[in-house]
Amino acid sequence: QMQLVESGGGLVQPGGSLRLSCVAPRSILSVFNQYVMGWYRQTPGKQREVVATVTKDGVTNYADSVQGRFTVSRHNSRKTVWLQMNSLKPEDTAVYYCNTVPYSANSWGWGQGTQVTVSS
Repeated sequence: QMQLVESGGGLVQPGGSLRLSCVAPRSILSVFNQYVMGWYRQTPGKQREVVATVTKDGVTNYADSVQGRFTVSRHNSRKTVWLQMNSLKPEDTAVYYCNTVPYSANSWGWGQGTQVTVSS
C-alpha cells in the first residue's frame, strides 16, 4: 500500500509557527486529485482527529480548535498538501499525518507522520 510522506515538524515555542508538508510521491496524479485531503493529529492514548481539510478545488474546513490559526492548502500537480500552523499552543503537540478525508479502504497507508512539539 502506497504511503504519504509528511515532513516539517519540530520543536517550537508557544506562539511560534511551523509549516508541514505532505507528498504523495508514488500516486497517480488523477488519483490524488479525486480526494479531499486532510491533516490529522494524534496524541498518545487518543484517536486520530482531523484538524483541516482541503478539496481538489481548494475549499477548506477546520476544526474549531485550530480555526484562525492553521491554514491548509494543496498543489495538485505536485501532489502536495501543506499545513501552515501559526500561534501554536502546547495543546497542538501531536504527531501530524495527512491522508484522505474520510479515511477509507481506498486511502493511502498511514505514513510515519511528523512530530510537532510546542513547549517553552
